[in-house]
Amino acid sequence: MVASYDYGEALSKSILFFEGQRSGKLPSSQRITWRKDSAILDGSDVGVDLVGGYYDAGDNMKFNFPMAFSTTMLAWGVLEFGKAMGPDLPHALEAVRWATDYFLRATAVPGVVYAQVGDPYPDHYCWERPEDMDTPRTTYAVNKTNPGSEVAGEIAAALAASSLVFKKFDRQYSKLLLQRAAVVFKFADEYQGSYNNSLGSAVCPFYCSNGYQDELIWAAAWLHKATKAPQYWDYVINNIHKIEATFSEFGWDAKHAGINVLASKFAKDSDVFRRNADEFVCSILPESPTRSVSYSPGGLLFKPGGSNVQHATALSFLLVVYARYLHNANKTVQCDDVVATPTSLLYVAKSQVDYILGSNPLNISYMVGYGNKFPQRIHHRGSSLPSIGDHPEHINCTGGSLYFARADPNPNLLTGAVVGGPDANDSYADSRAQFTYSEPTTYINAPLVGLLAHLKSLFFL
Repeated sequence: MVASYDYGEALSKSILFFEGQRSGKLPSSQRITWRKDSAILDGSDVGVDLVGGYYDAGDNMKFNFPMAFSTTMLAWGVLEFGKAMGPDLPHALEAVRWATDYFLRATAVPGVVYAQVGDPYPDHYCWERPEDMDTPRTTYAVNKTNPGSEVAGEIAAALAASSLVFKKFDRQYSKLLLQRAAVVFKFADEYQGSYNNSLGSAVCPFYCSNGYQDELIWAAAWLHKATKAPQYWDYVINNIHKIEATFSEFGWDAKHAGINVLASKFAKDSDVFRRNADEFVCSILPESPTRSVSYSPGGLLFKPGGSNVQHATALSFLLVVYARYLHNANKTVQCDDVVATPTSLLYVAKSQVDYILGSNPLNISYMVGYGNKFPQRIHHRGSSLPSIGDHPEHINCTGGSLYFARADPNPNLLTGAVVGGPDANDSYADSRAQFTYSEPTTYINAPLVGLLAHLKSLFFL
């Protein structure tokens, strides 16, 4: 089948983006060279090494809840489509490991999970390069008396999924990840509660959680997949009634559709998950009579709220994964009188990727550095400020405001970054100030990596 775009190039760049988001001491193999070492004392306020991990978006914060989801999605993409990644596979593995090394450090103290590094209020007030940061790098933790089951649960899921990734490449590391995943899940389950209550304004309104039962079930599903241990499947079955049947929800905060798609493949007694996964398909497909999501006039899957492309990438990833499961089982999905084949699922996902890469009313690629026309003024501190190489002098908190306000394009290309994207009418503001449009995030890119690998394997130029 003929490709609409060079999915291989887009894949390479979507992975490269994660190097631009790295926190900590950068390796000699670093390919986005305008980035330098940053936040190398993280965790020192509590006597723990929390150096590393990823800045979640255009700020200099390490929010471990969305970072863990991004890691789970990177790992799932490698598990499903790693063979199609070719020379990009080692870079994808590096991207996963950069996160898991950090999460091993964040879960090294028994009975504690470090949930965040950085005070979001001064961080967001300042426009500073990560290399210049002089805002408080406050460490926030959840523990037995101040629990955070959603962040601990998602970290457990990320570690379990990643353990499967490294099973072929580094068995000792894989074993370590799986052992830690089990410990962190046990902590998350035994000491249940939301980090909204434990950490308050440090996490809300930035990454408020709408509940933690879905993360606990999600983590148990990944642990079952990684271990085949029946107690984890029993946990899924015995607790699934605790979450709403919201079929089209999947992202850093809601794992519902992901649980159903994941469990539909490997689980015994999984009829309920298959039915729910079918309902997910029917809630997404444009031609489905029971569709619950919207599409823009130009064809972008749309949900209320900002940074909308996150929904297009995450839900499209689930569509292609479930399409493979259906194909292998020789099944289709019945949406009332509409029959959805695996191929129809694939083409909906492909339409979303093609929209992101340029098939949209503005003929713009929403991936930085891909195509001839792409966002120039993304809401991203490191990209918008002069690099350390070009401007070695310190730029303080308010000193960056001048660069934020400039109409000039960003001086540093954050190659592969996918921005939040257009509104419901396909309009886009290429403005740093309009962050709901112009800010990239790790959880937009993470599902896209696997998606692009799969499209690259099926469509040729």
